[in-house]
Amino acid sequence: MFFTPPKTQSLFSESSSSICDPFFYEGLVRKAGYGLIAGVDEAGRGPLAGPVVAAAVIIPQGILLTGIKDSKMMTEKARDNAFPVIHDQALAIGVGVVSHRYISKFNILRAALEAMRRAVLAMDPQPAFLLVDGIQKVPLPIPQRCLKKGDQLSRSISAASVVAKVYRDRIMRSYHKMYPAYDFTKNKGYGTRTHLAALKRYGPSPIHRLTFKGVLQVD
Repeated sequence: MFFTPPKTQSLFSESSSSICDPFFYEGLVRKAGYGLIAGVDEAGRGPLAGPVVAAAVIIPQGILLTGIKDSKMMTEKARDNAFPVIHDQALAIGVGVVSHRYISKFNILRAALEAMRRAVLAMDPQPAFLLVDGIQKVPLPIPQRCLKKGDQLSRSISAASVVAKVYRDRIMRSYHKMYPAYDFTKNKGYGTRTHLAALKRYGPSPIHRLTFKGVLQVD
């Protein structure tokens, strides 16, 4: 059972908008007295194979990380180039990986939240406040705020989305060497036409999520 953090005083009015400031929400949190603010995001909820990976990133005040945005809006080359820049300029980064076995045993939502929890706990120093992509809070007793499409609104969350995506993609490339028939280098575990065709021909690999539709029953 997950810990439910106590409700914190709302820092954001319903009409609040980042306008064009990628640090708008970080600024509001700092005005409320919080110092170390981590953006948290995950990658890999939708694939049929492999882990779900989350990242948490604290960007020091004054560091802009220009060009970093929602990882889905960046090319693979741009993400790969941004990855070391984020690591060089961030104050702290944490990564959490939750396996396909955990996903199959519980469910993908719980696995994603667990990956986020692990990512935050891996940080040094620990954050005082979390800005979380989505609508589900991280199961930790840390003040936090969920932001729908947060990876497009907060540079801290954007950076976390890039770290999580690149980290997971590298894992899937490693799995491709073990299970080349599924072409994980290209599809990263997502249900592309060639991936589904491989599943139909060979059946699931040891890293497939057996509870996901399309893994065991392929037309």
